Amino acid sequence: MAIEFSALSDALMSSTYTTQQGLDGLSQSALSHGIDLYMNGDYQGAVKEFTRSIGLSPNSDYSVDASNYLANSYLRLNDTEKAISTYQKSIKLNPTRDDIHISLGNLYFSLNRYTDAETEYKKAVRIYPDANNYFSLGQAYLYNDRLSDAEAAFNKVKTIAPGSAMGDYGLGQTYAKLGRYDKAIEHFEEAIRKKDNFYDAYAEMGYVYADMGKKDEAKEIKNFLDDNDPSLGYTLGTYMYQVDKPGFSTVYYPEGFGSYPARTAVSSLSSYLANANASKTFSLKIMFDKEMDRASVENLSNWQISREYGIGPGEAYNFGLSIPSTEITIPFIPTNVYYDAETFTATVRFKVTQNSTADGTIDPRHIQFKFLGKDRYGLSMDPAADQYSAFSGIA
Repeated sequence: MAIEFSALSDALMSSTYTTQQGLDGLSQSALSHGIDLYMNGDYQGAVKEFTRSIGLSPNSDYSVDASNYLANSYLRLNDTEKAISTYQKSIKLNPTRDDIHISLGNLYFSLNRYTDAETEYKKAVRIYPDANNYFSLGQAYLYNDRLSDAEAAFNKVKTIAPGSAMGDYGLGQTYAKLGRYDKAIEHFEEAIRKKDNFYDAYAEMGYVYADMGKKDEAKEIKNFLDDNDPSLGYTLGTYMYQVDKPGFSTVYYPEGFGSYPARTAVSSLSSYLANANASKTFSLKIMFDKEMDRASVENLSNWQISREYGIGPGEAYNFGLSIPSTEITIPFIPTNVYYDAETFTATVRFKVTQNSTADGTIDPRHIQFKFLGKDRYGLSMDPAADQYSAFSGIA
């Protein structure tokens, strides 16, 4: 009887094995068909095949692959919640697979759900604490502003995989966020030494140079990336533009106001000013080197008009000589300012008023215009290019 039972048990096991083999084969076939549909853009059809593949053999490797494709199909169909649900179900079926946690974490990361991503990456590290999983966890820490934890995670990457560039890359990112720019550059350079075509490390180093105000170094990296990875070069160029402080680019007087020398008779500026107490509005056009905030430019309180008091040769109003009693004063605030967003140009209008005895004088070349506002990214003016006089130019 025992022999008969053993034979029956073996037969059942063999039958079960044969059945499972058949189900695995059907699961593989459904997966393959689903991939074909996916590649052809039939995501609805692919969803059916991937779902069928998982159902036929839920604990096989085919199930994991099908789950990844199924989640991506839902993403193509703009159904994020079903994509997330797919990964969650796959994790229940395969609780020891760290790669599924990583896939779900990556999806959360792409959705800016960094806390959820961190949770999944931690689970992946507990299952399999390799360098890649620690690197993913470190990235989540970075975006959650847990910088000391990020530093520890990336140092763990360096310990586990000392020859990999990823640990230094992550540490460079961490120190950049901490404002420790020299340390960040050191690690990005080390990452590049380990992997000379690591263009993302070049780009990150370019961002740091831009943040440091080292335009030449950032520009050099941008030129390198333009030749080797144009997409990263373009992104770096955009970042450099955004963080670069704004300044005056070109300035001129449409009516030629700034061409008149010291002690010019006010009446010489315009026939309107020949009469006592007469006023005339003049304008100055200032082109900025980047896009400005319109409200800031047109806010009159952000402008100052004054006599130039430079310390260089000839830079002082009236060349530093005594100012005659006939000298008139231009109002400290412009009359109005208009900003043209297409040309990045401000038209600054200001009023000149003749004195009561009609013998007023002025030194137009030493009238200084200064702007204290911001660009469209909220950056204040470059102090080396925020003021202008016809004598000294942009300074």
